[in-house]
Amino acid sequence: MCGRYYIDDDTAREIEKLVREVDEKMQRIAAADIRLQAKDIHPSEVAPVITADGGSLCCRWQRWGFPGFAGKQLIFNARSESALEKKTFRESVERRRIVVPAAWFYEWNRKKEKNIFYRQGQPALYMAGLFDRYQAEERFVILTTEANDSMRPVHDRMPLLLERDEIRGWLQEAPLVEMFLNKVPPLLERRTEYEQISLFPEENSK
Repeated sequence: MCGRYYIDDDTAREIEKLVREVDEKMQRIAAADIRLQAKDIHPSEVAPVITADGGSLCCRWQRWGFPGFAGKQLIFNARSESALEKKTFRESVERRRIVVPAAWFYEWNRKKEKNIFYRQGQPALYMAGLFDRYQAEERFVILTTEANDSMRPVHDRMPLLLERDEIRGWLQEAPLVEMFLNKVPPLLERRTEYEQISLFPEENSK
């Protein structure tokens, strides 16, 4: 699952690179706003996402989480394996896909220890997501999938992560959607607040 993630200046610069087709003035404004708001992002907060507008990519600000049923808590994740089968998500999968950029995301293990997941040498993670409109406000959820080998020691779910060169395909190529929903995310690095942890120590590679 994904219940908190972080954006920073590197995230802003990466978004700026991805939306080069947008007016240069708008690029500068979007990047500046993200730098000013470098922080942890929690459900119910507004955050930058990448969407497709015609043939171009653009940065928009949306609120994280769909309203829960009967006024209950937010829905902030959607399972990629069943999203097309769920009435809440089906139309968004088909027509309103987004990418949620992050420097890293957090997950807690059974001992309530916080782990930070990121990709070494890359400025951002690209989490696949969906959006919809509720009472004139755009809101998004992050798709999750079965944990891969790098995530499984901490949790059995993780965000559905895209490679940078898959972003346009996810946003603009409807025939590829089911393929993306079933993809295995790339392996990640993990660290805690106290030390760097290798997910694949030498003794496991023998």
